[in-house]
Amino acid sequence: MDALLAPLAVARDAFAWPWMLLALPLPWLARWLLPPVRHDASAALRVPFGERIDRVARAGGRTAFGGRVGWLAWLGWILLCVAAARPQQLGEAVQPPQAGRDLMLALDLSGSMREPDMDLGGRTVDRLTAAKAVLADFLDRRGGDRVGLIVFGRRAYALTPLTHDLASVRQQLEDSVIGLAGQETAIGDAIALAAKRLRAQPAEQRVLVLLTDGVNTAGMLQPKKAAEIAHNEGVRIHTIAFGGEGSLSLFGLQLPMPGAGDEIDEATLREIARSTGGRFFRARDTSQLVGIYAEIDRLEPVERPGQAVRPRIERYPYPLAASLAFALLAFAWPKRRRA
Repeated sequence: MDALLAPLAVARDAFAWPWMLLALPLPWLARWLLPPVRHDASAALRVPFGERIDRVARAGGRTAFGGRVGWLAWLGWILLCVAAARPQQLGEAVQPPQAGRDLMLALDLSGSMREPDMDLGGRTVDRLTAAKAVLADFLDRRGGDRVGLIVFGRRAYALTPLTHDLASVRQQLEDSVIGLAGQETAIGDAIALAAKRLRAQPAEQRVLVLLTDGVNTAGMLQPKKAAEIAHNEGVRIHTIAFGGEGSLSLFGLQLPMPGAGDEIDEATLREIARSTGGRFFRARDTSQLVGIYAEIDRLEPVERPGQAVRPRIERYPYPLAASLAFALLAFAWPKRRRA
């Protein structure tokens, strides 16, 4: 039985619609089963060149299933049936990632992120530029996750919804500028907005990564109250206190300002992370921030890749084009012979 079914399995793997190949003998069946055309003794219409038309018709009938023109027509029909069966080829095996986590990124765009106290590639940049570079690298490793982006200043705004299109998230991140959401810092509103966005999704794993360099100075909700809401919605929050010791420009030189980093409310950020089951991190430079996002990547791994599949590549255009070519050649062949 297996030996008998093997050709059917091969046909099913090679063609999407193998039953279309059953149309191959239709012209033969039509020729042998249909009754022949009867010629009445008296023609319905008499014309002076009627006998010539009859000779051409009889000649065409003889060559319809034989001769070079006939073989071209048969080849065109066979290739047309093959194209209708949709021949396919298996491509290289790929492993699509399974659905990972719903991950929201909340980025502080308040005025303090303009502080130029970060080193990036040997040059001094502001905090936002450094955070963007590290976040972009973090996004490159989130294949399989749905990621959304929230920015906050005086208010909190969702720039991108949760999406698998990480390129769009990266583009919105790149276009973000300081002051886009206001000069103040609404940490509580950012947490509440993230919890609302994550609550609307069916995923079981909901994560918020919040980066700020300041203290909550605006917004409708206090951070701890917002963290309580997030906890009730099953949202785990990782908080990052980002910023150096501050600097003072003197004759073009950036001089450190001791105590400037104390403006970050580390105690509140630590409590937010603890109450929601997340982690608190402190980053005073770009290298520490890179390490923090690598640690978050370890704490929130993407699910293992799914089962390997081989995509099917459609190949029907080739026999379809060949069928058209044979049909055109069969049509043009009698004219070539007469020439």
